[in-house]
Amino acid sequence: MSPHITVLYFSAASTSTGLFEQTIALPTTTSPDSLPDSDPNFPLASLAALLVSLHPNTGLDKVFESSQWSVDAVMIPESEVASVFLCGGEEVAVICPVSGG
Repeated sequence: MSPHITVLYFSAASTSTGLFEQTIALPTTTSPDSLPDSDPNFPLASLAALLVSLHPNTGLDKVFESSQWSVDAVMIPESEVASVFLCGGEEVAVICPVSGG
């Protein structure tokens, strides 16, 4: 069984997907003996593409152009996204920019 993460959608991300929360399985790879094996190091940098593939034609790709990530309630600076890997069990939030007065 592959590991799962919980994705929280806020603001425009929620509007695009029609969801506030979603549990998704991290992608699995096939090991040399042809048995599925979960990749314990799924890159956070690849999560946007995975979510867009789960929600095609919703505009979610555009939302990600200006959004940031939070993993287990810790904001991830853009400069560190490439060095963050998900193992399963994390709560990942899509943080969209907001405006107001």
